[in-house]
Amino acid sequence: MAAAQGQRSDGAGEMESSEGKVADSAPLPFRAAVDALRGARLRPEIEIDPTRPPQRLAPHAYALEAAVVEGEEDLADGRLVLLHDPAGHDAWQGTFRLVTLVRAELEPEMAADPLLPEVCWSWLTGALHARGLSAGEASGTVTRAGSHYFGGLSERPPASQIEIRASWTPREGSGGVPDTGAHLAAWCDLLCQVAGLPPAGPGDGSVVSLPQRRGPLSP
Repeated sequence: MAAAQGQRSDGAGEMESSEGKVADSAPLPFRAAVDALRGARLRPEIEIDPTRPPQRLAPHAYALEAAVVEGEEDLADGRLVLLHDPAGHDAWQGTFRLVTLVRAELEPEMAADPLLPEVCWSWLTGALHARGLSAGEASGTVTRAGSHYFGGLSERPPASQIEIRASWTPREGSGGVPDTGAHLAAWCDLLCQVAGLPPAGPGDGSVVSLPQRRGPLSP
């Protein structure tokens, strides 16, 4: 599948934000991997911004949050975290790790599908494979939840949500740097699929400048 083109993942004003900065003392492979994330060209439906990364999972971390937006509605959102340990990590079988959270509201008929968790996991692995990417030591969970409203909220219809949490080790290329830009694009493909958007066609190449996310994702 051809790489989808759209807005750049750095977002407006990222270099001036505390979340978007990477210390000059950070290892060169990590800085190169972050640069690849910032330079990725994404579908125009994606709004994306840097966010504060977790502090205790690895010596070096960089995080992005994104949403699939149609009009004023967020159809799906998520967070992607790049971790780097120059000494390597036994569980990762490498020096880099990608960690993700993706979530979306579901149509009732989709929420009732008993195969939904397996299908959602196949969307993740399929998005990576479609771009020729490997996902070493992949693991994760797919959680389906339903909400029913009572009292002052009783007029709201029941709602269902899906949440995908996953992590994988990207294959390291030249200089020990993985193709993080391609992994980000694949992750955005997953976001769009969960949101119910059709696959990007070869004509989806317009570059747009989208507004900042309206608020941070909850932990």
